[in-house]
Amino acid sequence: MSIEERTEATMKNIEGKAQEAMGEVTGDPEDKAEGKVKQAEAKAQHTVENVKEKM
Repeated sequence: MSIEERTEATMKNIEGKAQEAMGEVTGDPEDKAEGKVKQAEAKAQHTVENVKEKM
């Protein structure tokens, strides 16, 4: 996994956590859901890149 891709996935995860927390604070279920989606996308990206590394 290249450093750029790892950084991108990590930043997306952080952004998702922040958005989820903001949704929790404001009571906005849409923000909360979008934050969870971003975190899931980041996790998937990490998984794909880890598989690439092993090959």
